[in-house]
Amino acid sequence: MQDLVIRRPDDWHLHLRDGDMLKGVIADTSRHFARAIIMPNLVPPVVTTADASAYRERIVSAIPAGDRFEPLMTLYLTAGTNPDDVEAGHKSGLVKAVKLYPAGATTNSHSGVRNIDEAMPVLERMAKIGLPLCVHGEVTSSDVDIFDREAVFIETVLDPLRKRLPELKVTMEHVTTKDGIDYIKASKANLAGSITTHHLIINRNAILVGGIKPHYYCLPVAKRENHRLALRAAAVSGDKRFFLGTDSAPHVDPLKECACGCAGIYTSINTMSCLAHVFEEEGALDKLETFASLNGPAWYGLPVNEETITLRKQAEAVTYPKKIETGAGPVTVFDPMFPLHWAVV
Repeated sequence: MQDLVIRRPDDWHLHLRDGDMLKGVIADTSRHFARAIIMPNLVPPVVTTADASAYRERIVSAIPAGDRFEPLMTLYLTAGTNPDDVEAGHKSGLVKAVKLYPAGATTNSHSGVRNIDEAMPVLERMAKIGLPLCVHGEVTSSDVDIFDREAVFIETVLDPLRKRLPELKVTMEHVTTKDGIDYIKASKANLAGSITTHHLIINRNAILVGGIKPHYYCLPVAKRENHRLALRAAAVSGDKRFFLGTDSAPHVDPLKECACGCAGIYTSINTMSCLAHVFEEEGALDKLETFASLNGPAWYGLPVNEETITLRKQAEAVTYPKKIETGAGPVTVFDPMFPLHWAVV
């Protein structure tokens, strides 16, 4: 057996949903992670500081007894978002970021921004007070191929926005392309990117070869192999601008396995096992702590966790359930398609 001790990790992009689903999935995060940036795309979305406070209370009440976990709240950016409310939420310590969803880009994003100019008063205030903007970096125009939407977003939305507001701190969430990686690496300031567990492991073949596999369908969709390799290189590089954001997104199986299935992959339960496997494959186990535990807190201006976790490699494969049962229904767990030998102990 081989042990690896790292600072307790954080998840800088997480969907917990609400109600019975929240209660069914939160333990898989709070068991290993100290903190997580919580996505606000509920129905209705978390738009105001009052919404965020109420949602945080529901999350905290669902944390299993004995687990030490802190939800970091975000607001859902709309054309009607109040800059004063955003600033008040930030000053109170409750609101850690604001999330930009281009309207129609992903699950529950229909209330998102259709024209970035409509959100400029809020973005200007955020730049002034130092509050990060988290972006789902895809355009939604029907004439843009789904595999090109991240690259087009960078060119037509993000780069013009950053030139207009260079002091705005931007997190490109769930980067999926070499274009995104290269854009971040070329930036001199105020830009970073989170990378998911599953995008380090799957490319678009996982979704399409041998039949359509809905449990590998996510948004942004997995891309070609050269993009996956670029993500891996960035994750294991130690570059402080890249950190873990799982984008773990539970949907009940009936909503995945249907004629128009939902986008989202559930990885919270086995992320650390998957990451240890990936980093070992890349000969970079010494960089796992940097990616999962150090770079994110530095970017968001928070202290590194004092607690540690131990990952142990064992000869026999670690087993995880194929599905978890929640009060909302069954949720399929991400299958990396290879045996896992690392586990948190």
